[in-house]
Amino acid sequence: MSKACPMMAMKKQSEHPCFGGDHGKAGRVHLPVAPGCNIKCGFCERKFDCANESRPGVTSRVLKPAEALERVRLLLRHPRVGDKLRVVGIAGPGDPLANERTFETFRLVKQAYPDMMLCLSTNGLLLPERMEDIAALDVHSLTVTINALTPETGAKVYEWVRHQGAVLRGEEGAALLLEKQLAGVEAAAARGLLVKVNHVYIPGVNDHETLDLAVKVRNLGATMMNIIPVIPIGLFKDVVPPSDAVMEMVRNQAELILSQARHCRQCRADAAGLVGQDIDLAELHAQAG
Repeated sequence: MSKACPMMAMKKQSEHPCFGGDHGKAGRVHLPVAPGCNIKCGFCERKFDCANESRPGVTSRVLKPAEALERVRLLLRHPRVGDKLRVVGIAGPGDPLANERTFETFRLVKQAYPDMMLCLSTNGLLLPERMEDIAALDVHSLTVTINALTPETGAKVYEWVRHQGAVLRGEEGAALLLEKQLAGVEAAAARGLLVKVNHVYIPGVNDHETLDLAVKVRNLGATMMNIIPVIPIGLFKDVVPPSDAVMEMVRNQAELILSQARHCRQCRADAAGLVGQDIDLAELHAQAG
């Protein structure tokens, strides 16, 4: 399949709140059905969860596919979200492609709500080999998180990579991950998916590769880039996060290369509702019960 035409890509992008669509008119839900992960990022810490915490990898609980479908049904009946729900996404709390529940959940949603857009976020390690499965489900959009453009830098960002039963560390693991990420971005774009690349910006670690990464993924067919300031936890707990001024400067520079997502709220793996106006999930289920 050839790449989507520019006009079609713009239409698909305008309908998706996480890709620049109207936040007041289009809602989304992240279904936390994918707990397992196949890499360990130095900034990833999933053991905390409080009501006001908003960061990737956090969920109050992991859902089974049937429970996830029920959450979609409840949201469609919600007075503030219902008629605005456009996108059903899976973004963790682990890596969706490393969990078969991801595909089972998408099949259930697609069967029940064939017009709902499906969205997937991944670290990209399994993207090339799961591309056929993704295409078969008619996934609308894809986010791939790429935090390094060289194995040398990747070895500083990732603690380990697990692939085909082997655990790889250092530059060996980072090199394999990068190879799969870039191949996956190219394959997804070639199939007409809307592709966004997330990049966690870590001062003094990977910031020197950010703009080169923008050029690389643009050439592979990515539609948009989302540069995210590192949250100082895990291995990077002592890193001073970039200021708002620095992030503005970096995004302005990167926007000369590739469209930038400036609206990201670093959403939880169970976020639901309009971006920036997430609803209380406990209340949602209590009202239904």
